[in-house]
Amino acid sequence: MKNKLLKKIEERTMKTSVVGLGYVGLPLALEYAKAGYITKGFDVSEEKVKLINEGTNYIGDIKDDEFKEYVQAGKLSASTDYSGIADMDFVAICVPSPLDEHGQPDMSYIETASRMIAENLSKETLVVLESTTYPGTTEEFVKPILEKGSGLVCGEDFYLGFSPERVDPGNKNFKTKNTLKVIGGIGEDAAEVMSAIYSSVIEGGIYKVSSPAVAEMEKILENTYRNINIGLVNEMAILCNKMGIDIWEVIDAASTKPYGYQPFYPGPGLGGHCIPLDPSYLSWRAKEYSFHTSMIESSMVINDKMPEYCVDRSAKILNEHEKPLKNSKILVLGVAYKQDIDDYRESAAIKVIDKFEETGALVDYYDPYIPEYTEEGKTRKGIDKIDPSIISGYDLVVITTAHSDFDYDMIQKNSKAIFDTRNAMKNVIERGNIEVL
Repeated sequence: MKNKLLKKIEERTMKTSVVGLGYVGLPLALEYAKAGYITKGFDVSEEKVKLINEGTNYIGDIKDDEFKEYVQAGKLSASTDYSGIADMDFVAICVPSPLDEHGQPDMSYIETASRMIAENLSKETLVVLESTTYPGTTEEFVKPILEKGSGLVCGEDFYLGFSPERVDPGNKNFKTKNTLKVIGGIGEDAAEVMSAIYSSVIEGGIYKVSSPAVAEMEKILENTYRNINIGLVNEMAILCNKMGIDIWEVIDAASTKPYGYQPFYPGPGLGGHCIPLDPSYLSWRAKEYSFHTSMIESSMVINDKMPEYCVDRSAKILNEHEKPLKNSKILVLGVAYKQDIDDYRESAAIKVIDKFEETGALVDYYDPYIPEYTEEGKTRKGIDKIDPSIISGYDLVVITTAHSDFDYDMIQKNSKAIFDTRNAMKNVIERGNIEVL
């Protein structure tokens, strides 16, 4: 089995597939197509499948022309019919791994994908889970589903492993292709085949670990590291405000140290598909071992409170202008979870908007990347544009996402008051009406 798969990789005859065609899956599928493999994507969304087969890209980090070229050349296609997995030699699982309403891992997407694959799994196939999840998922959760549903034996009839996705939407320097991949297979043969297939696609290199559990844990460590350090700097920002110290100047000064320090920056809270969620996976798993992750949970508490803190600071700013928060007109600039992207998953800005509305404030938002968003079945539309006459009509402007194409000079000149939670206006010369987090 190993030699057959390695030969297919060498000859580029391996049929590759990706289950889940979102921010992680579609760029990965395109890279396999670009590497010379006939690649098929599978997704439950008929709309996504239709767009892909039309050659229409919907992911910001993918070049439209390049995407269309590989679709039209027959190198990349998509389907909602999972029976096609039976013809595949390689299957990457890139489905969401959110938390449920109780803050516990929602394994339904991974479970559904695993069952659909199991029903159509053929011998001599490599399956790799890429969805971020708790340590032990691949071996204790996915493997039994695949074996039971297919009647095949892992290691004898098919290979299984884990390779965490490392996707940073909007990153100008690191994309799927040039970011190093960590791989962990169940058995040395599986790891060897995983190394071969990813090496043929990823230019950033391969780092092999001893098991899927190690690979799963390292991914959690990456994002928990960020969660804790952002929690630390958010707490420092709150303290600095009370002490009348500029946290941004403090960070700039600390950043001059050439060793032992990495700058992190405060903000209205955490957003995105990984950093706010991954530590919860680890805390949940740790409880099975009677271990309390106190540092992790403390940072999560701090970060979760930042939207409320931003609203409290806004109320104080309005109070200085003799305005109550209730019925004040507030414009929130940016609902994407980070600058210059159209992704609002777990966005702190949306939580800030919700907190404002709970107080009775009259809130609008503007985001050139996200004209509308839907949360919990409710769709909210943003305003179409901002200009001097529009900006001047609000009692307070709150910057929650530092999009680079905002005209910050215009915003400053026409705002009654500004609360900048991202230090986005640091280069604006006139700062009399600006208060920074």
